[in-house]
Amino acid sequence: MLPLATFAASAAAGVGKNLLQSLSKTDTNTMDTAQASTQASAKARKTADEFEKMFLEDSLERMTQSEGTEGPLGENGSGGGVWRSMLTKEYANAIVKSGGVGISNQVYSEMMRMQEAGRGGK
Repeated sequence: MLPLATFAASAAAGVGKNLLQSLSKTDTNTMDTAQASTQASAKARKTADEFEKMFLEDSLERMTQSEGTEGPLGENGSGGGVWRSMLTKEYANAIVKSGGVGISNQVYSEMMRMQEAGRGGK
C-alpha cells in the first residue's frame, strides 16, 4: 500500500502545481486585459478631446472670417490670416482645457459603447 500512497501524493502534488500555474496565468491575462482596457480608454479620451478641439477650431475660424480688409480681429493685411489661425487654435485649446462644450464627452461615450459592443460580438 505504501507505493500506492506515494503515487497518490505525487499525483496530487502534480495537479496542485498545474492548478497553481493555471491560476497565475489567468491572473496575468486578467491584468493584461485590464491594462489594455485602461490604455484603450485613455486613447479614446484623447481622441475625443482632439476631435472637440478640431471642431472648435473650425467653428471659431468661420466665426472670425471676414470678406474685406477690416474684420472682427482688426486689419487683416498680409499676416492677418496666419495670426487669426493661431489665435483660434489657442482659443480652442483653452476651451477644451477648461472642460469643453460637451462634444468630447459624447464622442468618448459613443466610442466606449462601440468598443463594448465589439467585445460582446466576439
